[in-house]
Amino acid sequence: MTIVPDRTLPETLPTSAEIFDAHRGGKLSTGLTAPLGNARDLAVAYTPGVAEVSRAIAADRTAAARWTWADRLVAVVSDGTAVLGLGDIGPRAALPVMEGKSALFKAFGGLNSIPIVLDTTDVDEIVETMVRLRPSFGAVNLEDVSAPRCFELERRLIEALDCPVMHDDQHGTAIVLLAALRGAAAVQDRPIAGLRVVISGAGAAGVACARILLAAGVRDVVVLDSRGVLDAHRGGEKALLAVESNPRGVTGGIAEALTGADVFVGLSSAQLPEALLARMAPEAIVFALSNPDPEVHPDVAARHAAIVATGRSDFPNQINNVLAFPGVFRGALDAGARRITEAMKLAAAEAIFAVARDDLAADRIVPSPFDPRVAPAVSQAVSDASDERPDSE
Repeated sequence: MTIVPDRTLPETLPTSAEIFDAHRGGKLSTGLTAPLGNARDLAVAYTPGVAEVSRAIAADRTAAARWTWADRLVAVVSDGTAVLGLGDIGPRAALPVMEGKSALFKAFGGLNSIPIVLDTTDVDEIVETMVRLRPSFGAVNLEDVSAPRCFELERRLIEALDCPVMHDDQHGTAIVLLAALRGAAAVQDRPIAGLRVVISGAGAAGVACARILLAAGVRDVVVLDSRGVLDAHRGGEKALLAVESNPRGVTGGIAEALTGADVFVGLSSAQLPEALLARMAPEAIVFALSNPDPEVHPDVAARHAAIVATGRSDFPNQINNVLAFPGVFRGALDAGARRITEAMKLAAAEAIFAVARDDLAADRIVPSPFDPRVAPAVSQAVSDASDERPDSE
């Protein structure tokens, strides 16, 4: 697939008929890398020739990396409990999304992947299943797993598997958010360290976004859930994040948090009244990222904010995970990395920002997903940031 830069917004949204036609029979198929046109081809690709390859792998299991596709195959795994903005719709209904994710891996990262939806929400069962399947793949992209189970599941899989594992809803979102914030701050000629950031939503994406911003040097991050500003009494990941964030000790709800804030990040679907935007500092930045309905309509946000971004493709400044995950996994696999580290995530964000830097504007704080420079730049940055890259041995 040839990808060309595209800064244009769609003139119209696709119709329901167009959508269903595109999904008929699914969006994926397998292809051949060896010919199968005659008896000789069959003898090479299957029996008896394939037995030689099987014997070689039986004698040296590391040979599978050379003679099969598994080493660079990404498993896109979901239990269907937190799909898009649809919630817990189950594994079968989640499958079209996982197929789409696999299509994006191929189109933007040049990686083969396979969707796997599991009819269980038990963390132990999911971990055991992926351990049993480990010979079949080289990396795991967790997708659409509900919080707080997603934190435990990702942690357990990282411990159990000797290959890259990343929950994209957490870290893909966080990487692109950081890149977008760097772009917005550069447009305004402001350092990100001094920005007061409010994150509405303490689920998978909210927690990861807060952590990557803190790791990148943002000093003032306040995170809210449906009960208000996080505190140490929440428990679990929220309690840990409460200790790490909110240096000014803000209490209350969204109104108190937004007073004097420079940046609003919406990751909760909770609607933000326009009156509260007026409480923000001058030259505010609003990232209303819930899909399909942003926390505040971009046109409304623009009355009060200098820069507005959403997760949608029909408005400028789309903060889209496809800017990150294909290159992150490609870079990790290129480096032979067993883990996707925090340094690799920060490097990915810097690479996305670097691509955008030469063309920055208030309505162009991140590159287009169709910019062909993005995935290679992210891949190279992630590979370079890995402690396990081949040239470091």
